[in-house]
Amino acid sequence: MPKEPAHIPPRAQADHALGAMPARSLGEHHASVPVPEGASVLRNMLAFAGPGYLVSVGYMDPGNWATSIAGGAQFGYTLLSVILLSNLMAIVLQALAARLGIATGLDLAQACRTHYPRPINFILFLACELAIIACDLAEVIGTAVALKLLFGIPLMIGCIITALDAVLVLWLMEKGFRWLEAFVVVLILTIMGCFIYEMAIAAPAAAEIGAALKQSGDIVSNQAMLYIAIGIIGATVMPHNLYLHSSIVQTRAYERSETGRRSAIRYATLDSTLALMLALFVNGAILVLAATVFYKTGRTDVMEIEQAYELLSPALGVSLAATLFGVALLASGLNSTVTATLAGQIIVEGFLHLTLRPWMQRLLTRGLAIIPVLIVAILYGDQGTAKLLVLSQVILSMQLPFAVVPLVQFVSSRKIMGTFVISRGLAGLAWLITALIIGLNVKLLADTFLL
Repeated sequence: MPKEPAHIPPRAQADHALGAMPARSLGEHHASVPVPEGASVLRNMLAFAGPGYLVSVGYMDPGNWATSIAGGAQFGYTLLSVILLSNLMAIVLQALAARLGIATGLDLAQACRTHYPRPINFILFLACELAIIACDLAEVIGTAVALKLLFGIPLMIGCIITALDAVLVLWLMEKGFRWLEAFVVVLILTIMGCFIYEMAIAAPAAAEIGAALKQSGDIVSNQAMLYIAIGIIGATVMPHNLYLHSSIVQTRAYERSETGRRSAIRYATLDSTLALMLALFVNGAILVLAATVFYKTGRTDVMEIEQAYELLSPALGVSLAATLFGVALLASGLNSTVTATLAGQIIVEGFLHLTLRPWMQRLLTRGLAIIPVLIVAILYGDQGTAKLLVLSQVILSMQLPFAVVPLVQFVSSRKIMGTFVISRGLAGLAWLITALIIGLNVKLLADTFLL
């Protein structure tokens, strides 16, 4: 059994008196994946491999495609520095989320409920739900667009079809958590394979990429560039992923002792770091592809995934390029479904102690995402949904502080973390990342509403 935090505040004591202390996160899958005792480093790495890849899915979802395509087509390789920076930020934050879950036995939602008063928890819960809906909205649009491009299915019909993915997720979860992870890894490899091919055909010049990275100082002063940059950060550092990661690392049956937890933190951090490097490649490849194929040929007007699909094969002179682009997009949308479902379940159970059946949770969340997409598609057509996709990523970025601030506060507290508290140097870096996220959001809001 995981140890409870050393310090139990009055709110948690009241919950405990009512028999409402947090249950095991993802109870049916908690400690369900065996970890071999006394095994080699490689076997331990394999045992802990999985949660990081589920987390990495959120860093290469359709929302990333929209912002990376727009950024590459409009500004060339310049915003590649933002993708690199946001990925480094993600590596740090996801490592902290894993540490919190392993050290305390609580996921981030449960920790918030335990250590914050009810009004603050209510605000955090609403922010989390808004982030989940924004993320799901991106998945609905991305999957529907992929179905339209590959099979000619109308966008509105495709949006409705996406509601059926709940069946797939439920089936995988019933088979076991390793099945879920295997499904995700196969789709990630599919996405990577598609983009390795695309990059080989496009053959971007490394020297030009390096030169463009030196011009990254223009990002803050250029409002249009800053808008896309914040969208990239919102699409890369996903707030619901912090809740997700703090929970799913507890699916491993590591020894619930100080030694066992330290080992688990080490391997879980390695797992997420390696997985996020794959996400960095995918995101960077999308932006570099857009910059090479569109920006360099003067097609800076390419803002939508559908535009990119239609122009890719003619620009590269290879008919297969567009098809693989669509396949990768569909794999991305299906993959993101898994993480959104799990994150939604974790957030509802953690904040509200409310256990909904997974199919109810999934259909509710997906329904809230489908409705605005259908309305925008009816009123404004495909161009409206493309703008909605980028906007969803900016909304996600706006929600980031509501997840990052509690996370950094908890892992910096010796009272909560005990001997697993992070060092002052790491705490300083984490708060610097938090300040950067908040600062960029404030500047965007000021530029948008005051100018």
